Amino acid sequence: MDWILTLSLMLGGLAALLLIGLPVAFAFITVTMIGAYEVLGSDRGLLQLARNATQSVANFQMAPIPLFILMGEILFQTGIAHRAIDAIERVVTRVPGRLSVVTVFGGTIFAALSGSTIANTAMLGSTLMPGMLKRGYHPTMAMGPIMASGAIAMLIPPSALAVLVGSLAGISIAGLLVAGVLPALLLAGAFVVYIVARSLLDPTAAPPDDLPQMSLGERWRPFLIYVAPLSVLFAVVIGSLLLGFATPTESAALGCLAALATGAAYRSLSFDKVAKALMETVKLSVMILFIMAASQTFAQVLSFSGATNGLIKAINAVDPTPIMVLVGMIVILLLLGCFVDQVSMLMVTVPVFVPLAAQMGINELVLGVVYLLTMEIGLLTPPFGLLLFVMRGVAPEGIGMKHIYAAVTPFLVIKLAVLALIVWQPAIGTWLPGLMAK
Repeated sequence: MDWILTLSLMLGGLAALLLIGLPVAFAFITVTMIGAYEVLGSDRGLLQLARNATQSVANFQMAPIPLFILMGEILFQTGIAHRAIDAIERVVTRVPGRLSVVTVFGGTIFAALSGSTIANTAMLGSTLMPGMLKRGYHPTMAMGPIMASGAIAMLIPPSALAVLVGSLAGISIAGLLVAGVLPALLLAGAFVVYIVARSLLDPTAAPPDDLPQMSLGERWRPFLIYVAPLSVLFAVVIGSLLLGFATPTESAALGCLAALATGAAYRSLSFDKVAKALMETVKLSVMILFIMAASQTFAQVLSFSGATNGLIKAINAVDPTPIMVLVGMIVILLLLGCFVDQVSMLMVTVPVFVPLAAQMGINELVLGVVYLLTMEIGLLTPPFGLLLFVMRGVAPEGIGMKHIYAAVTPFLVIKLAVLALIVWQPAIGTWLPGLMAK
């Protein structure tokens, strides 16, 4: 039973370091170094860690991560996203809970352009929330859609974390990027249905607002100028993958060029904005790649200690069905999402879940979509969901965490329902990738 001790010490040590406030990248590599030294054989283990780190960081499959991040940062820093939100608000009319619906539409569109949940939520909060509260919207109807649609960026391309999941789990990155589109659209549609239904049942939650009189041209011209051209970026990224014209790395590079061209066309591009976008990209990319440097050795430590095989044998002894195993994985991921960040969830579970899923015959794309959706839910789960604190940062005075928790709860229920639907009907995650050109 030595593998139980090894597994307990590795996970317990990681939890302890995170609790004392050590950044996740340093906590993870510290535990991996100790494990490599003890399990893989002192100096030989550390040499193996160095070799694995070089191979992991130099992996060409990781190239889309900084490129997708850069694409979103360019659009965010140039202010194109803010103009698009204003244009969407003009064309959405005569809908109960209009501004909340605008939030979902805008959040989904920007998610398809940025891939950053934090940027998406912060942008929506700073742009739409003051106006919603001023017009009498209940705080839960203002904040809930912002957080829920902001988190969709985890699923819909260009998602940097989808690339990370694919790289760590050995899942087709192109397939996983495309697989998240349909679940993301299902979520957005369900959000709109809930908002409209609640607004009809309780008109005080989202009072009708008086729109200024505008001609048809005044309503649609900003949409055609600031929103319609952005669909080209989505078509460049997803279209090139679906048609087989480009690899994920090539599609990410094309997306960056399209983002730069869009910024230049709107005359919003400047050296300072590009420099800031590059700096933010470097910060996020280095954190992710630093963790990746230790991921392969962490998996090897668990494998050599017998922890991976021991856990799989213990689970097989119960004779579970694939659905039971998948549901068990989801429960573990949801519990982890309450307390740790998304990358830590991946690092801890992938070495065990991936071989177990392969043995049970669980489709790799379904597993990948489950990872992405549970990580998205983890962003919104009390007490430590990251987007809850992002929302607190942009919310006005007088709104506390209890209001934020109440606002996000109905949308968490919707996300859990969609997750259950994917488990019940796996084709939701596999149908669109199946259309990709071979």
